[in-house]
Amino acid sequence: MTLFVGAGTVLNVLTVLVGGSVGLLLGARLPDRVREVAMDALGLGTLAIAVLSVLDVHDPALADAVGAGAALVVIGAALLGAVLGGLLRIEARLERVGHHLRALLLRAGPGHRRPREDEPGEHRFVEGFVTASLVFCVGPLTVLGAVNDGLGRGIDELAVKSLLDGVAAAAFASALGSGVLLSAMSVAVVQGSLTVVGALLGDLLDAAQVAALSATGGLLLLGVGLRLLRVRDVPVGDLLPALVVAPVIVAVVRSVLG
Repeated sequence: MTLFVGAGTVLNVLTVLVGGSVGLLLGARLPDRVREVAMDALGLGTLAIAVLSVLDVHDPALADAVGAGAALVVIGAALLGAVLGGLLRIEARLERVGHHLRALLLRAGPGHRRPREDEPGEHRFVEGFVTASLVFCVGPLTVLGAVNDGLGRGIDELAVKSLLDGVAAAAFASALGSGVLLSAMSVAVVQGSLTVVGALLGDLLDAAQVAALSATGGLLLLGVGLRLLRVRDVPVGDLLPALVVAPVIVAVVRSVLG
């Protein structure tokens, strides 16, 4: 499917907005117990997708590039990513963006008031924004789809991702509220930037690096699933640099092994 460069991201943003809006309409009519069960279903589904992605450590191309150390590449990327993300305080910055966005919306609405961070609804709004942003922006389809869009190869990957994200946005919004709609902004910024990178730099990742990226993304999605299931509040935002580190580690290990 060949359209103008950036069409995949535009489609993805629209499906998140439409899906999220449908979810808000449904969520307002659902009792709390049903919304909680929906959150559990989302958590379990996210864990299932994460496990499938993590299994890319067994990809033949990755094995050829790094030998028997594929799992160590993913773990090392996660550790280095955690250090970088912790130093940069990415999770806290994402939450701050959520607070600022809600404040802007309230100021633009009736009453023009500024929200308190401890007031009812504030945490739910920020959690919806952060969680949906992480789910929609972590994973190989985000990177590969956006880069291929930039290279002019079409939007096939992003079309599939858009459909999945639209359904997920409806489920998220019904459980977590209007903050999910603003995750469309995260999709626009992240995928738009990657599309520009693809247009400027051409082919970036080979099959081994893609497999490492996919497995590392799966590891991060496991953290998102644990958050949705309320098992542990894993700061997945602080792990995001791992997605950049994983392909770099593959390149370094391959050069060392010769």
